[in-house]
Amino acid sequence: MPSAELIKAIRAEYSLPWRGIHGIAHWARVLENGLRLATLTGARLDVVRLFAVFHDSKRINEGHDPNHGHRGAAFAARLRGTLFRISDEDFELLRLACEDHTEGKTAADVTIQTCWDADRLDLGRVGILLDRKHLCTQAARSPAMIAWAYERGVSNVVPAMVTTDWEC
Repeated sequence: MPSAELIKAIRAEYSLPWRGIHGIAHWARVLENGLRLATLTGARLDVVRLFAVFHDSKRINEGHDPNHGHRGAAFAARLRGTLFRISDEDFELLRLACEDHTEGKTAADVTIQTCWDADRLDLGRVGILLDRKHLCTQAARSPAMIAWAYERGVSNVVPAMVTTDWEC
């Protein structure tokens, strides 16, 4: 789980509303989506966990922001070694997952695919019912997984970790 210290450092530089559509509750749902998917895909858990908190951490608006994934990856690189540790190989997966998460790609390493699916499965928060063809993994394409994630996004579920571990 990303530490409270890491979340505090990210929050200190986050420029949007903390509880906005790209904020903390979204990150926690992406994390829960990713962890659920990873049990089925075999994705690297450290990458999935870090992707959840970095992928939108450097957005400058709630709308079109094409470079936010690159900024999030650079931010992760800056905090790496002080607030979290990850191998070079896993960091490369994290970097690619963050940089390309809004590009609509589906072909990549299974860990990257799991990260992208975890984020896409939370599009219900903005009223989008995701088409299965935009998902990368069979696990994410499951009608049960899509329905579970969509309902949580539409209902703006705030996972318990937000209030118990991450609210700084």
